[in-house]
Amino acid sequence: MELTLSIPALLFPAISLTMLAYNARYLAIAALIRQLHQKYQETESGAIALQVKKLRKRLTIIKNMQATAIFSFLLAVITMSLIYIEQRFWANLVFGISLLALMVSLVLSFIEVQLSTKALSIQLEDMEG
Repeated sequence: MELTLSIPALLFPAISLTMLAYNARYLAIAALIRQLHQKYQETESGAIALQVKKLRKRLTIIKNMQATAIFSFLLAVITMSLIYIEQRFWANLVFGISLLALMVSLVLSFIEVQLSTKALSIQLEDMEG
């Protein structure tokens, strides 16, 4: 299969939408951390401190999700440049790395969603029990 300019260009909207979703998750967690920080200052609760610790881990994962998605986007642009200057071997190699980076970003997203769901389950159990 020959790699054309349109193939890496297909990643642009996908990566852009992924970045929007990642940014929304980041902003939601940042707002929650600010809220919990205020509660912690008022109560100095150990449970809140534990929640903040878990949120820090999720924030690190989101940062890495964003970084790998941006890296994938950058490599897709480089791929298009390599195709344009007719460097097919390098274009194929860089595009493969771009796809790999996007997959890593999506796996990190999956892990973060699992952590988020687990945290919500714990809170629901606390409310029910």
